[in-house]
Amino acid sequence: MAVRNILRSLALVLAVSSTIPAPSLPMQQIQHEAVTVNIEIPVRVFAGDAFVDDLAINDFEIYEDGVLQKVEAFYLVRETQIAREESGLPREDARKVYSPEVARHFVLLFEVIDYLPKLSQAIEYFFRTVYLEGDSLTVITPKRTYTFREDALSRLSREDVIRQLNGKLRADIISANTEYKTLVKDIEDMYTQSGIFYWDTGDWRNVIREMLDQLEQLRAVNEKRMVEFSDFLRSKSGQKNVFMFYQAEMLPKYDPFIEDASTSGVSVTAPIENPTIGFKYMDLGLLYHREITFDVDRIKQIFSDSSIQIHFLFVTKNPIHELSIERMESLNEKHIRYEEQSEDIFSAFTQVAEATGGYTASSDNAAAVFQNAVAAMNNYYLLYYSPRDYREDGEFHSLEVKVKRAGCRVTHRAGYLAD
Repeated sequence: MAVRNILRSLALVLAVSSTIPAPSLPMQQIQHEAVTVNIEIPVRVFAGDAFVDDLAINDFEIYEDGVLQKVEAFYLVRETQIAREESGLPREDARKVYSPEVARHFVLLFEVIDYLPKLSQAIEYFFRTVYLEGDSLTVITPKRTYTFREDALSRLSREDVIRQLNGKLRADIISANTEYKTLVKDIEDMYTQSGIFYWDTGDWRNVIREMLDQLEQLRAVNEKRMVEFSDFLRSKSGQKNVFMFYQAEMLPKYDPFIEDASTSGVSVTAPIENPTIGFKYMDLGLLYHREITFDVDRIKQIFSDSSIQIHFLFVTKNPIHELSIERMESLNEKHIRYEEQSEDIFSAFTQVAEATGGYTASSDNAAAVFQNAVAAMNNYYLLYYSPRDYREDGEFHSLEVKVKRAGCRVTHRAGYLAD
């Protein structure tokens, strides 16, 4: 299931359906002054969880590929306003040279299995406290993509917008995940209805493997679509923030050693009567090791180069909470348990978020984790520098920003492509 829709769709808008183009643009949006190339770095500095807002241009150091660079210009931005700036040029001249873009484009991306009430609270919070006139918004559900019309708030109240969007999100989540949930239930039934001793025929192995393959196809991440997604966002001016809600995935597995559901899940019962059969089919129970279907390093570079911040919000509330205690005990009697199967996605997108200077968190409360992510991105610094000996070599050049104040945590994009 999952991130497949980043990028299978990117098509429908909230009020009007249209295809979003994927324009061919330079990988790095830069400004030219004669032969000078200015690189922009959005930077956030924290002391604990609090944004540090009293830094000056001389408090920063920029390193490109390990080489110290000169910070040419500095802007402190609060939401969409420049609060403070420094450079070696008069103010108006500096703004022409560096052209700081403070417009905001938001993407709310929902890769979830269940419609969770906390998602509704997150949307309400966004429209009541975050979204400002002039912001642009794209919403990606597990089924389709919506673009929020610029004149929507002049035609509808915020309450109407919240209600309509929540309705569309709920309907899309339920519709898109019907096949996924049916497959999971079928796998569970295959483990339980016939009993392990019936698995002496190869047909059972093949059927379950086919089901697992179908699940894998539903959740596969399409690298080509992710690149197109990056191209689409690169065409947006200003700061691009993607809030990706990803729900933990739990799948049934057969296990000859099963945790006791009557306790807190810490004690282990004895193995089944015939352990030889149990271990013989252990490979089916483990659901085999899943592999990432895209080049993580390439995606990190592309999104970092495009100055797109990915905020990865891992929602730990998973479908297993829908099972009753009685059902869990019944499954345990048959040596079936549900096991986390999101480790590949969690690792990959945590790396992508870090490489883009984004926020990562795990919680069963989607609304709370979203509020924390928004608070972390609201204020930032824009730093500019001109690389020494710049060449369009097509290579990825790493960036590191340091501050001269002890105890600070700094987040920023990992680098840029010089092409």
